[in-house]
Amino acid sequence: MSGATPRHAVLFDFGGVLTTSVVTAFAGLGAELGDDPGLPLRLLSRDRESAALLVAHEEGRIGEREFEDGFAARLRAHGLAVEGPGLVSRLQARLRPDPGTIALVARLRSAGHPVGLLSNSLGDDCYAGFDLPAMFDAVTVSGHIGVRKPSRHAYAIACERLGAPPEATVMVDDLRQNIEAAARLGIAGVVHRDAATTAGELAGLLAAAPAHEA
Repeated sequence: MSGATPRHAVLFDFGGVLTTSVVTAFAGLGAELGDDPGLPLRLLSRDRESAALLVAHEEGRIGEREFEDGFAARLRAHGLAVEGPGLVSRLQARLRPDPGTIALVARLRSAGHPVGLLSNSLGDDCYAGFDLPAMFDAVTVSGHIGVRKPSRHAYAIACERLGAPPEATVMVDDLRQNIEAAARLGIAGVVHRDAATTAGELAGLLAAAPAHEA
């Protein structure tokens, strides 16, 4: 729009963006545990006790082990014979780095765009194998700041750390509700499906990166 601040900064989600699909990983875990692949993710989104455990863990109020034990109890209540220890690692083992999106992050930074991470954490070591400080100009993780997406405060903190106002920023996330929440703060959004499509959408949203002063 005329008079709008050109967007030049990008925030990336982690799971399902820098990695393969989280939804697919949960379905694989569900199939491993029983005959209903959709049960784990369905509980986390619709079962009050499971959802409360996830929020508490993502906000850093409970650790991985407490989340695992609580969630395993909810799974047992729905007919699955499962124990808590190792539940998160079994999920994380199904996630793989997405080379295309990782390369896109690097290209954007090389072109001069400030690039940050804004992630809801799951597990005490969910970023193992990723050198996040080397990949991003700023890293914001829900468990470290005590607030999670889709809270406006999470987006505001990420933008502040990145040094870019919301109206100059684009959020890339695989969950539409997180993009809609970002929009309420003035952040543009791309619902991620694959690296090539996301790169094309970003090209249409981003202005040239600001020139560095000599």
